[in-house]
Amino acid sequence: MDKLVIDGGHRLSGSVPISGAKNAALPILIATLLAPGQHVIENVPELVDISTTLSLLGRLGCPSLISEPEDPAGRGRVVIDATRIAFREAPYDLVRKMRASVLALGPLLARCGEARVSLPGGCAIGVRPIDQHLKGLEALGCTFELAGGYVHGRADRLVGADIELDFPTVTGTENILMAAVLAEGVTTIRNAAREPEIVDLARFLRAMGARIEGDGTDTLIVDGVPALRPARQPHRILPDRIEAGTYLTAALTTGGDITVTKVDPDGISMLLPLFRAAGAEVTVGEDWVRVACDERPDPVSIETRPHPGFPTDMQAQWMAAMSLSSGSCSVRETIFENRFMHVAELSRLGADIAIDGNEAHVHGVTHLQGATVMATDLRASASLVLAGLAARGQTEVLRLYHLDRGYERLVEKLRAVGGRVVRVADHVRVPVGSIEGEQSSERVAS
Repeated sequence: MDKLVIDGGHRLSGSVPISGAKNAALPILIATLLAPGQHVIENVPELVDISTTLSLLGRLGCPSLISEPEDPAGRGRVVIDATRIAFREAPYDLVRKMRASVLALGPLLARCGEARVSLPGGCAIGVRPIDQHLKGLEALGCTFELAGGYVHGRADRLVGADIELDFPTVTGTENILMAAVLAEGVTTIRNAAREPEIVDLARFLRAMGARIEGDGTDTLIVDGVPALRPARQPHRILPDRIEAGTYLTAALTTGGDITVTKVDPDGISMLLPLFRAAGAEVTVGEDWVRVACDERPDPVSIETRPHPGFPTDMQAQWMAAMSLSSGSCSVRETIFENRFMHVAELSRLGADIAIDGNEAHVHGVTHLQGATVMATDLRASASLVLAGLAARGQTEVLRLYHLDRGYERLVEKLRAVGGRVVRVADHVRVPVGSIEGEQSSERVAS
């Protein structure tokens, strides 16, 4: 296995091109199951989760062809042939690696009338049940049996329904939406998730002939159609707002100056006031955002909420930045019940954080000190990288498979803005101070 080795304490400066959004690409790739024929998707990031999804589609009988990236940011094109679905099972060996595999349930039931999907895995950040998925699909006419770790669903005929979710689950909304587009009659999904990735999915489904209104709001209205066809034009995945937020938070953490490019500023609009409140200079262009911060950030408390609130996928990164703030603040997690696993690892770097239930109290310190840390989930991994970039001395981040699931070409992008980072095998020792960045950088003020 590999590890990241970081010689920290250097100010990051420069621009980072943002890749396509993993959380938009995954449901869109799976949505190709709804329509026989060839589908062309662009701006697909090169990630382990993408490879897992394409393997799942291939296992179902829908092969894919991946083109070479169009540029260094990895704007890849994928062609999926969904002409024939040969199998209707998403097996445990794939689903255990990635929770989004459960999204095959809705499309398989809608097109084939049957699906057998393993209960999902993914990051260890909480239970994350699929009861809302099943509730909505049952309202459309599906029946389910749960046995041996699998959900076996059947549907002779899908009929539109009025569905109210108990909470705005993203994958639940996506699963129900993908089934509803082929249901007979009108389906209304209330308390639906509003994330930009769902808007992108709805845009893709409409290009295939679906009739959907209300995406971006908490009420989706779907007028079912008898069949879908592949979109006439390639669909381009929207930019990854979490990746953009992570690199901008790196500027805050290292006292740096970073511009993210090829991004939709509206997708991260909820973060920009927080950067300003932390004392950073924020500049916004048509497809770029710049964050510059010369001093320790001011403490800013946050509470995670469904979109358009503060995203839970940015909580760990924000905590890393606040661990170096000039005061104290709180980080409250309301989405997942087990998403403070990074706190113990940040503490190994010298962070002063105390947990009280679903709230973490962060007391800023003047500096962090490099250490060996272990990633527990995808976004926790990112927070440890940010902290390591700011810490004095050398930091080693283990369990990189989490990062590989969600950050495309992380080392390349960090080195381009002055990060002194290398990826090596676990057994390799890198001398402290031996890693050079690709551009000059000054020490972080402490």
